[in-house]
Amino acid sequence: MNSWNTQPDTEYSLATGTNPRDLAVPDGEFPFTWADFRQIAELVHSEAGIVLTETKANLVYSRLAKRLRTIGLRTFREYCTLIQGVDGVDERQAMIAAMTTNVTRFFREAHHFEYLKTRVLPGLLDGARKGGKVRIWSAGCSSGEEAYSIGVTLLELAPDVAELDVRILASDIDPEMLRRGNTGIYALRQMGDIPPEPRRKWFRAVQGSGGSDLEVGEELRDLVRFRELNLLREWPMRGKFDIVFCRNVMIYFDDETQNTVWDRFAGLISPGGILCIGHSERITVGIHPYDLVGQTIYRRQGVR
Repeated sequence: MNSWNTQPDTEYSLATGTNPRDLAVPDGEFPFTWADFRQIAELVHSEAGIVLTETKANLVYSRLAKRLRTIGLRTFREYCTLIQGVDGVDERQAMIAAMTTNVTRFFREAHHFEYLKTRVLPGLLDGARKGGKVRIWSAGCSSGEEAYSIGVTLLELAPDVAELDVRILASDIDPEMLRRGNTGIYALRQMGDIPPEPRRKWFRAVQGSGGSDLEVGEELRDLVRFRELNLLREWPMRGKFDIVFCRNVMIYFDDETQNTVWDRFAGLISPGGILCIGHSERITVGIHPYDLVGQTIYRRQGVR
């Protein structure tokens, strides 16, 4: 049975107005106290900006119980000791990955790619053919479907893109997701949103899979570079981006962190450049230097 502590420290309340002792807690195989939850929530917030209110206690337990089984611990107290220690770097990374939901697919929120195809990329590609460069960032790229969808859009418009100075940066906090993206192998059932002809041109069957798996082709792979990046830490990039995708990432952050990241993006987006965000996210125009130009599509203020 799970020996949850239903008498938490009186000063502890991450969710304003919510008393943890009023919340339902699950039975389980690992002892888990509210003090444990507090340590985990505070560490996840400081490391990755993710907010875990008391209402997320069940989720924290269920997801991290898997980690305890994997590494052979018996209690969440032991787990907290591990992640707080100098030897817990790798496990802190695994913990943060467990707290996020990597739901993605090719051409998710298709209106963003249509806007790029019809309104943004033709002009950028014309500039690239005259010696300019195009830089695109998929921030919070998960397992790579978003970045490769951008790449397919580019290749469909400009099959000669390999001859141009065009690059896509795909970054994520989770090294396992980056590994999957770098591998570039996806089940055929994941590709229903890619039309048959682009799928045939830019992907290839994985040998030995019987056609059930497809691999990113060389032309598409060469456009994308995967890098590990925590949006709350230092960003090593110095050049400007023409397009930034950051979709369904800010939903994990509190308002203050969201506002900080929106402004940091503005510092790296060229004037007139585009920022695409998730369907449940919003940027307050007037507070941040963007104009709304489409459904969850913002243009960095200023003239190129």
